Amino acid sequence: MASQNEPEYVTLVSSDGFEFIVPRSAACISGTIRRMLDPTSKFSEALTGRCVLETLNGVVLEKVCEYFLYNEKHKDQANVPDMEIPAELCLELLMAADYLDT
Repeated sequence: MASQNEPEYVTLVSSDGFEFIVPRSAACISGTIRRMLDPTSKFSEALTGRCVLETLNGVVLEKVCEYFLYNEKHKDQANVPDMEIPAELCLELLMAADYLDT
């Protein structure tokens, strides 16, 4: 949960300019994003709540955001069904997961 001085939502921006506004708690599933938004990090993202992810295009970032929300929604449940992932995105999503430490 965001502290009083941290916004509840953050903006994730793809390399091609698409912006996705997601709950901070969902985005922080990613170790990379969590470190970018850490107020003690001195990163500009921590001040602005806006993370530009130059290595991810809009299609991939949209699926990543969908995963963040899916994961947060089902985090305390057992036997969660797999998320639908298009076969043509599998490799890019694996690379994104590695980059995002997810």
